[in-house]
Amino acid sequence: MEQTTNFGFQEVPIEKKAKLVDEVFSSVATKYDLMNDLMSLGIHRVWKKIAIQHCNARPGQRILDLAGGTGDLSFALGPEVGKEGCVILADINAAMLQAGRSKLIDKGLLKPIEYAQVDAEALPFADNSFDCVIIGFGLRNVTRKDIALAQMFRVLKPGGRVVILEFSKPLEVLKPLYDLYSFKMLPFLGKIIANDAASYKYLAESIRMHPDQTTLQNMLESVGFTRCSYINLTAGICAIHKGFKI
Repeated sequence: MEQTTNFGFQEVPIEKKAKLVDEVFSSVATKYDLMNDLMSLGIHRVWKKIAIQHCNARPGQRILDLAGGTGDLSFALGPEVGKEGCVILADINAAMLQAGRSKLIDKGLLKPIEYAQVDAEALPFADNSFDCVIIGFGLRNVTRKDIALAQMFRVLKPGGRVVILEFSKPLEVLKPLYDLYSFKMLPFLGKIIANDAASYKYLAESIRMHPDQTTLQNMLESVGFTRCSYINLTAGICAIHKGFKI
């Protein structure tokens, strides 16, 4: 029997999801930052700032910004690790990575940023090579999340941490309004701003299919992370998960 997985609310062959996701982000790359500001009314910037604080970055550290896209997290982390350290902005999608690289160069941040086009399920980095792995709004697009989490664990140094910033399950009282916004307003904004309603329909659906807070914490523990915890942001619309490698 053919293995399938979700692509939004659709069931697709497991080997086809990565290509479909790649097409989505190739389509939205040039408008991604603008759409983030519009969709969240700028709140995503606050969420990212809080996630950065949880990295506890220090001068000289090596940090992997996985699914880093247009580079907001890398831009904030670069000064934290300094020229003695390194932040690798990594993404599987070439268009998103190029958008991030261009933005960071335009902002004058040349060092300590490096760039890598990578698959989160098969990271091309040595064991025990990073002090921190952060992934912001990317895990829900990964086909085999358990494999990706195991890869993050593998490349972390003992004592290192993973920080996952991702949409999650909000308070039940918000669900009707949240659904209306997600399934009506987001595709509408996508059509008007990015000329791509379908991609933003997928992004809304992918949020609903992502594991809830407790499930994701259990997944982190199952691949070896300890001291796992999460905090809800904006009534659970978004959450930050954290785990450590001992």
